[in-house]
Parts: sequence; C-alpha cells; structure tokens
Amino acid sequence: SIHIHCMSFGFKHGIPKDADYIFDVRFLPNPFYVSELKEKTGLDEDVRSFVMGNAAAEIFEEKLHSLVDFIISECVKEGRSQLMIAIGCTGGHHRSVTFAQSLCRHLISGGYKCSVSHRDINK
Repeated sequence: SIHIHCMSFGFKHGIPKDADYIFDVRFLPNPFYVSELKEKTGLDEDVRSFVMGNAAAEIFEEKLHSLVDFIISECVKEGRSQLMIAIGCTGGHHRSVTFAQSLCRHLISGGYKCSVSHRDINK
C-alpha cells in the first residue's frame, strides 16, 4: 500500500525539495486581500468558502483529484510506497492549505493512507 503526504506551502518561502509533484493555485483569488480573511488560514471555514466559492476552484479541484488518482494508480503499479504532493500559493496560508486539506480528504475517502501538513502556515 502507498502512503501519500499532501503539503501546502508558500512559493515566497521556496519550493519543497522533497515533493514528487507540485501544483500551483496562485491563479485563484487571494483571501489575503480580504481584510476579514487576511489573518485567517485555509483551515478556517470562511476562508475555505471564499477559496472554493469560485467556479475555477471547483473545476480545478475536480481535475486535481482526477489527475492525482491517476498518478497514484500508476505509482502503485510501479511499486512505490510513498508519494509527496505539494500545493503552493503565494504565502502558504490560504489557498494552498484549502487544497491540501481537500486533496487529503479525497484520498482518504478513496481508501488511501494520507497525511497532510502545512509547511508555511505560521510564517
């Protein structure tokens, strides 16, 4: 069985060197520029709702889940035992956290062992 680790990060703090796959969500509206969301994170429901309340975010989430499902199935065929998927936004507080959490939930619901961390959430 394979273990997948999902990590959020901020591009301004550097790309994680140990990631197998990196996805960029900086194309989505940034909650940093909404005064009541700026100091919160993607772990907060109102930030998650802001990030996911966009048609592009919903489409990207569906495509990301589908692509990662395919990648994992191929990695399993190759005998891989672990995989790290990193999702980045500008600072690593809002959009990337929302998507790392979403991806991990999706993978767990699919029966995979999955963990999540947020490298830059406190920076």
